[in-house]
Amino acid sequence: MGMDLEKIEQAVYMILEAIGEDPDREGLRDTPKRVARMYAEVFSGLQEDPSRHLKVQFSEVHEEMVIVKDIPVYSMCEHHLVPFYGKAHVAYIPRKGKITGLSKFARVVEGFARRPQLQERLTSQIADAIMGELVPLGVLVVIEAEHMCMTMRGVKKAGSQTLTSAVRGVFNTNPITRSEAFSLIQGHRR
Repeated sequence: MGMDLEKIEQAVYMILEAIGEDPDREGLRDTPKRVARMYAEVFSGLQEDPSRHLKVQFSEVHEEMVIVKDIPVYSMCEHHLVPFYGKAHVAYIPRKGKITGLSKFARVVEGFARRPQLQERLTSQIADAIMGELVPLGVLVVIEAEHMCMTMRGVKKAGSQTLTSAVRGVFNTNPITRSEAFSLIQGHRR
């Protein structure tokens, strides 16, 4: 099922009316169309399987930790449909030389983030996709994000960060390996 842009436009028009605005005034006249196009973009992950990016694989004799840090994350909280944003960090240990291009991790993060989301679910979806496609010795995913539902409304605590992690395989069973990954992710902060 694809996105129904016309239905989104109608809904935005009704929201503008419901808050007491005139959706036909000059500044708002095209807002329903703009919001519909924006929703098509920010929720485009609903139309894809992000793990497909991990199907591009290479062989390289390497069974040591690989970390891709500071992958930008932009998503929409499913509870209030306002953004949360931050960074994802992905660590994995290849098994039998089965690796993928580093950009594929950013594509997986983006694909799952472009859905109505919970940070906890997003973190797990990324880790599970990597485990399922690459079958590495282990995966560790950390996301640190600021949630606009906490900063622009509600408790209004700007700057507060939510950190989530998902650990799979050797990162879950070996505390030394897990500690090394967390240390490398936290080290050399900009």
